[in-house]
Amino acid sequence: MAVVLALEGLAYAIAPATMRRALLALAATPDQGLRMGGLAAAVIGVGLAWLLQGG
Repeated sequence: MAVVLALEGLAYAIAPATMRRALLALAATPDQGLRMGGLAAAVIGVGLAWLLQGG
């Protein structure tokens, strides 16, 4: 979680306008797209955590 916060904070510090555009695009994304993206991110995150702890 700390790495995620550090990377996200760095993105906002380096390119705030780009992050703002990304958030506006995200706000315009249909709910179904957000659900599928969130599910994919969750599955990938759990898979990576499982692999990193030794599989």
